[in-house]
Amino acid sequence: MTRWGPQVRFLSAAPWYIAGWRPRQGVGAVFFWSRLSPIGAFSSQEWLKWTIVVNIHLSYTLEGVFDRTEVKTTMEMESTPVAQGARGRVSWKSLGVALATFGPGLIVMLADTDAGCLVTAAQSGAQWGYAMVLPQLLLIPILYLIQEITVRLGAVTGKGHGELIRERFGMKWAVVSVSTLFLSAVGALVTEFTGIAGVGNLFGIPPWFSVSVATVLLVVLGLTGSYRRVERIGIAVGLFELLLIVVALMAHPEPGEVMRGLATVPWHDASYVYLLAANVGAVIMPWMIFYQQGAVVDRRLTASALKGLRWDTFIGSIVTQMIMIATVVVIAATIGHQHPNQSLDTVEQIADGLVPYLGSFGGKVIFGLAMLGASFVAALVVSLAGAWGVGEVFGFNHSVNHSFREAKWFYIIYTAAHVGGALLVFSGINLVRLDVDTEVMNALLLPLVLGFLLLLEAKVLPPQWRMKGLHKWVVWALSVVIMGFGLYMGVQLLL
Repeated sequence: MTRWGPQVRFLSAAPWYIAGWRPRQGVGAVFFWSRLSPIGAFSSQEWLKWTIVVNIHLSYTLEGVFDRTEVKTTMEMESTPVAQGARGRVSWKSLGVALATFGPGLIVMLADTDAGCLVTAAQSGAQWGYAMVLPQLLLIPILYLIQEITVRLGAVTGKGHGELIRERFGMKWAVVSVSTLFLSAVGALVTEFTGIAGVGNLFGIPPWFSVSVATVLLVVLGLTGSYRRVERIGIAVGLFELLLIVVALMAHPEPGEVMRGLATVPWHDASYVYLLAANVGAVIMPWMIFYQQGAVVDRRLTASALKGLRWDTFIGSIVTQMIMIATVVVIAATIGHQHPNQSLDTVEQIADGLVPYLGSFGGKVIFGLAMLGASFVAALVVSLAGAWGVGEVFGFNHSVNHSFREAKWFYIIYTAAHVGGALLVFSGINLVRLDVDTEVMNALLLPLVLGFLLLLEAKVLPPQWRMKGLHKWVVWALSVVIMGFGLYMGVQLLL
């Protein structure tokens, strides 16, 4: 077990270190100590127990750390050399201001690799091995180009996605858009709660307890009255998904086989095309567009912050696809080698399949923590996106920075979504079938969602902020491809 000590120590401390902690704040000191300590000085199991305890303690004080780097006013940002386009050496203060815009892109990308996406990646790795790695790499620029539009819309107009649809296309289309969004959000919440219940089952925790605790934590987190707190805690928990990279390393993938897989694209096989469509269709979710634009607005970020927001989105795109690739690789190197037709529809089935190859620690503990992080951050993002969308369309206060009294309906909708998702999990309905129905809805909604996004970009933004030339045609062409894959997957699931 100890041979993986450095990797586990690095990635278990990474969520808090990347989120902004430094040696003088505790975690950074432990982080650096772990890198300098002998490999066998602290076992991986002991380190993970210590990390969980530290994470719980630090979650109470995250807000204070990040408030020190918050962008106080638009005027302060516009006065920096970065915003003014000044040439020459950029000051540390300017860099700090740019980095302070990070968050909306990273959290929505971590939520993109939710429980459903990871199960899809696992199925892809089992059936097609490393041949599914190349599509994941190609999805990085596609994901960035689509989500970058939401950043420009939010920063330049200062309005959410639902509000822009209402103003440009009327109340009827806005209601249609947000109604399907909310249904999709509740379905996605069921998927995330199913993932949390699955992780609990790995350790003998009954679903009613694990899902109830997650529901309470998510509701309380949303009611704290600070978007920055919500965002940073969400990112810190979501970064536990990086532990999937550790699991991939533990699987010892053969480099030669990986390279051959990169050169293999079996377009002629219908099952490959179907799983490819599932992966492409899952890369852009309707709630992702509503969330990232709404987050930019709630952060009160303007066009002067676009450089930092674009980097935030680009880095997030890389992180989310690296997590997907790690999932494909670990399954391809283990279950896919011996049992390519093994059923992998749930967290428990995937973990049970990994245990014979990676042991209980790698197959359950590390994989379980990664899946828990993915499900929790996705549940947070999905519910906020749904509540934001409804608030934008119907015009009531919908900022996480507002108190319950100031935004009563927003918080009622946010809470109701979580409670409704939890009750559906407890109801005894066929959760696998409900997950499939949610996938169908998301796939069939892609043309509507991407259509509105492209039309808003072309009609609402001032000319200087619109796409032009090759950039415009590439994004439109890629959007059509994504719509096509989405419709294909939706039709196949309905048949």
